Amino acid sequence: MTRHILRTIFAFLVGFSAAFALVIGTELLSNTLYPLPAGFGHTQEEVCSHVANYPAWVLTIVVAAWGLIGWIGVWLAHRIGNAYSSGMLGLLLVAAVGLNISMLPYPIWFKLIIMLVMPLACWNGVRVAGASRSMLQHAQ
Repeated sequence: MTRHILRTIFAFLVGFSAAFALVIGTELLSNTLYPLPAGFGHTQEEVCSHVANYPAWVLTIVVAAWGLIGWIGVWLAHRIGNAYSSGMLGLLLVAAVGLNISMLPYPIWFKLIIMLVMPLACWNGVRVAGASRSMLQHAQ
């Protein structure tokens, strides 16, 4: 029982760490593609203005990147652990995206698409990880 719980926690942490690293990479990519203006003071007004002016092509890349983040993180958590570790990570990632889009003035198309992509990517990551685990078990 304890081993199962530790494996679940470990799997969640591995998936979370991978997702977190990919989020940092996505933010760096986004900042490279659409850099902050000179003298940016990181005030709420400046952040909102910057986000409101994101080009659509950058936001499209961000949607794809976040879908990949969700898929990889949840896939890892499920592959190493179980449905609990991947489910909790998937919920956390979807909630993080929901919180982000509720706080910043993204265009409505972005908000709708990202909130469709994230749960679908997470669900697909779990499905693929479960299928590959099942195939390995049948091969043994």
